[in-house]
Amino acid sequence: MRLAEQEIVNAVCLHMAERKRLKPNDVDVELMWDEDLGFSAEIFAEGRSQILTQGNLLEAIAQYLINQYQMQVFWDQIRLSLEEEIIADIAV
Repeated sequence: MRLAEQEIVNAVCLHMAERKRLKPNDVDVELMWDEDLGFSAEIFAEGRSQILTQGNLLEAIAQYLINQYQMQVFWDQIRLSLEEEIIADIAV
């Protein structure tokens, strides 16, 4: 299974909205990749920004897969990569 960048953004929005008790539309996400730091995201909510690590992204994706697809996966089954956009390949 593969998640496109927009679905990863949706996963992070839903996850952070739940954690911060906000509406998903109140959370903006920018996915990032850096050669030294790897994958991360910057979220904007309630007038503040926060950087999420790759581990945070994997947590959000795993939670999204449970809620949207009823698929329980472990973090090591999720592989983020950069093609034309950031994608997540899920080994099932």
